[in-house]
Amino acid sequence: MDPIMLDLVILQIRWYGFLIALGVLVGLRWALRLAKQRGLDPDKLLDMVFYLVIAGVLGARLVYVLTSPGAFFGPGGDPISALYIWQGGLSFHGAVLGVLLAVWLYARRQRLNMWAYLDVMTPAAAFGIMGGRLGNFMNGTDTGGRLTGWPVGFTWPEPGTPTLGVLGRWLFGDNLWAAFPGVCSDGAGIPLWQCAGEIVRGPVHLTQFYGFLVGLLLLFVLIWAFRRSRTPGYVFAQFVLWYSLLRFVIEEPFRDNPLFWQIYLAEGVNQPGIGLFTLTQLASIPIILIAGYLLLTMDPDKPAKKERLSARARGR
Repeated sequence: MDPIMLDLVILQIRWYGFLIALGVLVGLRWALRLAKQRGLDPDKLLDMVFYLVIAGVLGARLVYVLTSPGAFFGPGGDPISALYIWQGGLSFHGAVLGVLLAVWLYARRQRLNMWAYLDVMTPAAAFGIMGGRLGNFMNGTDTGGRLTGWPVGFTWPEPGTPTLGVLGRWLFGDNLWAAFPGVCSDGAGIPLWQCAGEIVRGPVHLTQFYGFLVGLLLLFVLIWAFRRSRTPGYVFAQFVLWYSLLRFVIEEPFRDNPLFWQIYLAEGVNQPGIGLFTLTQLASIPIILIAGYLLLTMDPDKPAKKERLSARARGR
């Protein structure tokens, strides 16, 4: 598509940042309502949002660069572009680490229950994931997919192809679809300048949509988890567990990422376009284990049991 949403000459507003911010704001409305329902201070939640956004973005970018080093430090890479956050490329796991650190520092200073506030902030993260993946699509190359012969393959239109008529031109300008430069038919992870084969525009896995689907499924996980338990940390642990599992299975195997271990790889125009394992998948494994352990040690019915005991005591 076209990554530039609005060009004000002295300032460019990009779809990527706008859509992430929009998703977070939508989720924040839900978070504030949950905070009231769970007896938390909505003002404290709003106070920490500024610090959480900064910490989350810094952590997300750092981990993305570490898990996708080829674009920055490999042959033909540009180390300076690691600082260009507005061009896309954020790691959710890095965002979680940054947010955890920021919430821990803030909660310690304010004497708050860190886990309770992390629980109610999960909707903002889910909507932010969805907005970020839509932003990745607008950026063209961001989190792109492998070539595939499956029917789900998406071939990017040629630059300037009319889409949505006059409305499309008004929204995205004349450079519609120009943000996608193509992929090398020789295989995944090969820079275009090193491509010995043909540079094609698909069909590829539309992994930006796969990532959006992960965020959408997480909303249903959150609805279930919030109804299941009020134990601090329970919803957050469920969110981290299911995000890591869903991304491991639905998104990462089909992304055009370098493989740390080439356990299984089938790529090309007439191949499924599946690869294992990416660095993100490997990083997900300990996170899944930690989240699973936390859930096993929690009693999701503990608050309900406490309320029943209190009611019995009052009845006496």
